[in-house]
Amino acid sequence: MQSAPPTPQTLAAALRRHQLVDITTTGRRTGRRIRIEIDSHWVDNTVVISGMPGRRDWYANLIADGRFTFHLKQPFAADLVAVATPVTDPEERRRLLEPITRTWGASARIEAFVARSPLVVVAFPDLAAAA
Repeated sequence: MQSAPPTPQTLAAALRRHQLVDITTTGRRTGRRIRIEIDSHWVDNTVVISGMPGRRDWYANLIADGRFTFHLKQPFAADLVAVATPVTDPEERRRLLEPITRTWGASARIEAFVARSPLVVVAFPDLAAAA
């Protein structure tokens, strides 16, 4: 028996937590679709993706083309059309990264995260249109 597809409301609720998800980006040089596992976070009513300080291919791919697929794995599987917007303002980066570094036990390294971590805010155009 196949379950009913998630509603926009259940999808929105599923996004409101820290979780492991997969994302599929388009390679900026190859044009190939690349899928990786990554943490997503719910910060100030926003889905945010970040990583440890340093250069990351997924981030470079999203800067080149912000459109990607966000693959929910829990509490159900769903592939969502998503758009990433890089966060570059230092104050905004700090505001979004402080709760993330607490989650990762890395609060003492907040300055390194603000200076060098990849950080994007994620929008879901199909969910916004359904709201």
